[in-house]
Amino acid sequence: MTDNQFLLSTELKQLLSTDQAWHYRIIPAGMGTDGLKFYYAEGLADLKELDNELVVLLGKNVQLLAKDADWVQQQLSRFYPRNGNKQKSPERFSVGQKGDFLVQIIEEAARINSSDIHFEAFEDRCRVRFRIDGKLVERYVLNRSEYPSIVNKIKIKANLDISEKRLPQDGRIFFSEGDNKFDIRVSVLPTLHGEKTVLRLLKRDATEINLETLGFYKKQLKDYMEGIRRPNGIILISGPTGSGKTTTLYATLKQLNNDATNILTIEDPIEYTLDGINQVQLKESIGMDFASALRTFLRQDPDIIMVGEIRDAETAQMAVRAALTGHLVLSTVHTNSAWGTVTRLVDMGIPAYLVAATLNLSAAQRLVRCLCKHCKEEHPFNSDLFPPGFVPPIAPKVHFVAKGCKECYFTGYSGRRALYEIIPIGAELKMSIRDSRYDIGDYLGQQDIMSLSASAYELFQCGDTSLDEVYSILAIS
Repeated sequence: MTDNQFLLSTELKQLLSTDQAWHYRIIPAGMGTDGLKFYYAEGLADLKELDNELVVLLGKNVQLLAKDADWVQQQLSRFYPRNGNKQKSPERFSVGQKGDFLVQIIEEAARINSSDIHFEAFEDRCRVRFRIDGKLVERYVLNRSEYPSIVNKIKIKANLDISEKRLPQDGRIFFSEGDNKFDIRVSVLPTLHGEKTVLRLLKRDATEINLETLGFYKKQLKDYMEGIRRPNGIILISGPTGSGKTTTLYATLKQLNNDATNILTIEDPIEYTLDGINQVQLKESIGMDFASALRTFLRQDPDIIMVGEIRDAETAQMAVRAALTGHLVLSTVHTNSAWGTVTRLVDMGIPAYLVAATLNLSAAQRLVRCLCKHCKEEHPFNSDLFPPGFVPPIAPKVHFVAKGCKECYFTGYSGRRALYEIIPIGAELKMSIRDSRYDIGDYLGQQDIMSLSASAYELFQCGDTSLDEVYSILAIS
């Protein structure tokens, strides 16, 4: 059995806290009627003393199994990662334990840069999952008897109705513990075995966000900067949920923000705070939607307007109206490609000549995980591994794959990067839009405009990411 083939279930992992696992240098191996089994680092422990302490600590009989010390060290790094500031990891959560279990879960999620916390109920078990770098990871298993109390505690903090268990509910929590201060968006959904609850942590500020570090290639950044420097028009960014569109918008606003410019935003939710920008929270329950906010914004003497998302025809019409009257409008839309935003606006009822007159630039983006630089492995490559229909400009002879090490907590990946497709809407494309000529592949090639798949292939070819991460993006070309 190789290091990465060893699997540790959440139930077994929760037998020990991170501090306990590292202190005793042990890894849970199993549980049965005769007690608990643990792997220990051979040669690094007094067996009799270790056995006695674990029996007292856990209240059960213990069987110790010898393992190579290096192997135990690797599994500790993999399953019980310790963060750089040496903060303690939370103990196993229980409603009756000392301290606030919910606060501990939220603090841990914030500490490891998780974007969402999922509380889920099933027939025999309940669990807590964190979304880290775009992927859900199971962190804890909870007792069925304790789950309703956890949901009720979340509802109380979010000012929701704890007696309503049949309908979905949405709320917000302002979390303030120590140095942690941020908003949490709460969504509660009734399911077969209980209420599924998702907490979205809106904990980030925009001080560290810059357009230069998001992932633009040189020409893409040049085209994007030229588009946002125009005094009026529309800048649209497309992509699925979780593709980083909002981060790009905030980096853009940060670039444009100065004392001489009046910037207004309408968002749902406000994910970043920017000093000097007037940010408005969407509240559809009282009639404050994107379209109505835009109407009011036009009476607020704005220079730049950011609309969180163009969802419907009314919002699209108001965005076009704002652009026509001399304002720069930034927004997002759900389409699969940068050029697809044009047809989406037309489908929403915006005349093609108005789209041509107002659209400055259309962008599409995706997020992919980057391979860990400490452990990625080079392997021979076979072009048959590419998606059907994808033809690379140069067939690679090797590629890199994820392995896993203590630096990346044995995931094989470290951090994420945005991939872009940037299409400036110049005179020729404006004419194509007015004439409803949407086949522009040859033109984009002549203008050296990188598609999403080309951007993904470039990142794959230089060894920064794996084929698994970009496979779906290459397949859309």
